[in-house]
Amino acid sequence: MNIWIVGCGDIGRRVANLYQKDNIDARALVSSTESAAQCQLLNLDTIIHDLDVDNYLDIQLFKNAQLFYFVPPPKIGTKDTRLQKFLSRVTQLPKKIVLISTTSVYGDSQGKWIDEDSPLNPVVDRAKRRLSAENILKNWAKQYQKEYVILRVAGIYAKDRLPLQRLKKGLPVVKEAEAGWTNRIHADDLARICKQVMEIKPASIVYNVTDGSPSTMTHYFNQIADAENLPRPPQISMKKAIATLSNGMVSYLKESRRIKNDKLIKELGIKLKYPNLSSGLR
Repeated sequence: MNIWIVGCGDIGRRVANLYQKDNIDARALVSSTESAAQCQLLNLDTIIHDLDVDNYLDIQLFKNAQLFYFVPPPKIGTKDTRLQKFLSRVTQLPKKIVLISTTSVYGDSQGKWIDEDSPLNPVVDRAKRRLSAENILKNWAKQYQKEYVILRVAGIYAKDRLPLQRLKKGLPVVKEAEAGWTNRIHADDLARICKQVMEIKPASIVYNVTDGSPSTMTHYFNQIADAENLPRPPQISMKKAIATLSNGMVSYLKESRRIKNDKLIKELGIKLKYPNLSSGLR
């Protein structure tokens, strides 16, 4: 099997580890020596390649590959020029690509439940870049008659991906009554889903990836604080939050949506190890 993980960060390494448990070696393409060192600790065959700078790419590498594309878009603009360049250089085509996108492509639904058929309305540029990546992949797959799976992923958490420093600093959150709905998925469940959608039949399809148990951002921080025996964060009004918190945090706070995962669970037969935040924190 020709398994490639392009953008092999935390989730990529979790996916690679799952393959290793099946005695299958995955290979990684990363952009930095630091990422390469992490991959090599797992004995992954690793290539360092900056998709923004390096023009040469051994096009034979990905011939008939099962390719996970986990590289984030550039940090500016509304287009994913990084994915566009990558696909334009890969002329020996992968067999199938699994792309991580985000549930933020739906924009703000004012707390209503939404599924994969809900309208797409990205508001901030980071969400527009993710939707751009989805469209680029769809067009490429249609042109070359290749398979793809797009995973619209909610907020990712794990033991080593918790906002503990923020809690220790006592930074505020929005009052529970004013806080919008947020969604999440445990990193281990996400890795298992990535591997499963690559291996089973569904192709040219989109799935929402969330545990299906949304809560407010305030509830999220409170549960983590309780689990780690830290003080719960102080609460402030939305008006004050907009005036005092970072632009990145405010952009999250302004969107409220509850994401259904019915399609993922029913079609793939996925049984989540962590179906809610409390089980993940335990």
